[in-house]
Amino acid sequence: MSKIMTLNTHSWMEEDAEKKLQQLADQIAEVDYDIIALQEVNQELDSEKTTTDFFFQPLADQADIHQDNFAYILIEILKEKGLNYYWSWTASHIGYGRYAEGAAILSKAPIAADHFLVSLEDDFADYHTRQILIGKTQLLGQEVRVLSSHYSWWNDEKDSGFAYEWDKTLAYLEQDGSPIILMGDLNNAADVRGEGYDYLKTTAPQLLDAYEEAEERSGSYTVEKSIDGWKGNQQPLRIDYIFITAPLKVASYKVIFDGVAGPIVSDHYGVEAEIYC
Repeated sequence: MSKIMTLNTHSWMEEDAEKKLQQLADQIAEVDYDIIALQEVNQELDSEKTTTDFFFQPLADQADIHQDNFAYILIEILKEKGLNYYWSWTASHIGYGRYAEGAAILSKAPIAADHFLVSLEDDFADYHTRQILIGKTQLLGQEVRVLSSHYSWWNDEKDSGFAYEWDKTLAYLEQDGSPIILMGDLNNAADVRGEGYDYLKTTAPQLLDAYEEAEERSGSYTVEKSIDGWKGNQQPLRIDYIFITAPLKVASYKVIFDGVAGPIVSDHYGVEAEIYC
């Protein structure tokens, strides 16, 4: 069995951000996840650069890592707890006018890191610009492709937004036959018909929703109020996902960081799954 987790961290935008970062690290140390995918992993645009050690797995065109990079600080806290994770990070765009915002992957095994642009936009200053982070790593005795993803909202025109970005993702998914673990914030609710979730399920039937596949399940929705990008929302939404492909199977699925299974550390709840072959 292996344990995996995803969370949109909303990093540095939360009240008591440092306390919540420590709570996140405590959860990781307690559960001892094998692979973690994080989104909205921020660093200040003008903060000082830092150096990284061999656990950092750079991209071919790696952006500088700054001292306040959320993933970098998390990694350092985990080291203090005796846990070493290989990790990678990519930036997609400027968030909130002050951050380089992106995605991270943490893995107990080394990562071959890459990223690709899925959005129509490619201007770093435009928040519509989206990079998907990929980490090829070892899990359950085989190579797997892990994607930490943060997509745009549904656009009925389909010439931009989620449908456009998902079509770009499909081209990558078809490149080789190794198993896929796609995790992250899809910005599309599972119970809304005819939009992003249905589009994914129709165009990529090989991707299995861990929530649906799990032999045991605890929790469902990952957002329950109005948050950034969902202004005015008043209903529970399942917009954060774990998808897998065969031969991977899901023993359990659990919503975490919801105030019941762990403290609330972000404007999103997290999701964890226990998987096997």
